[in-house]
Amino acid sequence: MNYKVRSIHADEWPRAKALRLAALRDPVAHLAFLESYEEAAARPDSFWQDRAVGSAEGASDAQQIIAEGPDGEWVGTLTVLIEEAGTTDWAGFPVERKQGHLVGVFVQPEHRGIGLTEVLFDAGLEWAWAQGAERVRLIVHEENSRAQRLYRKVGFEPTGVTVPLSQEAGGAELEFAIEPVEAE
Repeated sequence: MNYKVRSIHADEWPRAKALRLAALRDPVAHLAFLESYEEAAARPDSFWQDRAVGSAEGASDAQQIIAEGPDGEWVGTLTVLIEEAGTTDWAGFPVERKQGHLVGVFVQPEHRGIGLTEVLFDAGLEWAWAQGAERVRLIVHEENSRAQRLYRKVGFEPTGVTVPLSQEAGGAELEFAIEPVEAE
């Protein structure tokens, strides 16, 4: 596999923006992301710059990891957010222990099915464990069976936590989680 998997740099915000907009054009984006293409495209450059600074290499609260193809094109991404124990998450649930939260998972369709998503997950998990996360979780729409299969394949399991969505969004999100493998 001739792909480079790495964290973004803050000055790469235009490329991060372009990849996010591509993800929001995916046919299942309405199930995978909590914003529309139109909402994201309307955001000012300062939003994308701040987002890149906050998730670039060296940041300790978030990390955006990308897969770069042999030609330098960014073809996949995921972001890991660190949630501290004693805080409340985006859905209003209490965070009981330090954890990573994987968001924004996307691989361009022509690069799917070759193991690239698994490599991105490995990099994201490695970063989260290095930050002291006691578990890593993600939220997936109950109707996004393609993503659920992938998450199970890379070791995530449903926790039984369900996050109801707004009436406009419809349905619910399911929490999946993984804990670090203990050395034997």
